[in-house]
Amino acid sequence: MPTKSATAPRATRVDRRKVRAEVAAFDWSKIDALTDFDIARQIAGNPEAPPMLSADDVRDLLVTGRARVTEPLDVRAIRLSTGLSQDRFAATFGVSAASLRNWEQGRRQPEGAARVLLTVIAREPQAVMRALGIAPDRTPAP
Repeated sequence: MPTKSATAPRATRVDRRKVRAEVAAFDWSKIDALTDFDIARQIAGNPEAPPMLSADDVRDLLVTGRARVTEPLDVRAIRLSTGLSQDRFAATFGVSAASLRNWEQGRRQPEGAARVLLTVIAREPQAVMRALGIAPDRTPAP
């Protein structure tokens, strides 16, 4: 059995119940009381400050260890601009219908290549459809 090197970092277990309790107990009113000016002043005073995160982003970071710092995409508006139904859009652009529903309902945001594809579709839908050899379907999507 291989042995761990003395310099290998140790994994830390996180009790999610404890993290959730700490998040619930946090006094968010202090954050809510800050004005935009207060926040801008604090950021200006610290040029190495990380990107601003919303309260939901902070909670996600504490619970999952991952944070979202990108602007959300309006995936439903992007799909509607193509005139395709959810199922047809998913099949056309190679994303799962379940992921598309999650994106449209705001439960998740697309990441990586899916985000890039959706951004290009949002900006140049006809060019993407031409590149894929797809005739646009202009029947209104439900």
